Amino acid sequence: MKADFDALYRVSYPRVFRTLLGLLRDRAAAEDCAQEAFVKAFDSWADWKQDAPAEAWVHRIAVNVAISHRRRERLREVGEVVRRLGRPTEEDPTEVGVGPDVVRELRALPTKQAAAIILRHLHGYSNREIAASLAVPERTVASRLAAAKKTLRLALGADFGHGMGTSEDPGVSPGE
Repeated sequence: MKADFDALYRVSYPRVFRTLLGLLRDRAAAEDCAQEAFVKAFDSWADWKQDAPAEAWVHRIAVNVAISHRRRERLREVGEVVRRLGRPTEEDPTEVGVGPDVVRELRALPTKQAAAIILRHLHGYSNREIAASLAVPERTVASRLAAAKKTLRLALGADFGHGMGTSEDPGVSPGE
């Protein structure tokens, strides 16, 4: 069994590495992810079901490892921006015109939707700026904003919009 895995490693490592290099565009990251993928594959080798070729199975593991690696990289980049710019002073959200009900409902939103709403309506960022800061397409920002606003309207009713970028706020159009 170990000999079979060793043979798989020798044959498929170069192709797996090239796949990861194409995905990650960083030689060191591709090597790390390839090693991690083969360790995971070795740990699961006894459980592998021969419904697909072993190399395809290892590639699936490697791509998942690369996706996780890219997520961690994005988090590190955000952390670096916060480190460079400094953490803002802690303010009570009610002091900037947002009541406790709005704060409660913002916290109840999915994180990605809440981030879009906060960046747009509390900080005044454009959809393009939000897209750049979250590393997503502008259309994704628009759909997150729409979904969040729908949820907030249902939860807050007439209180929705208080301090959340009404038509009087600069840079925010009323239909958004």
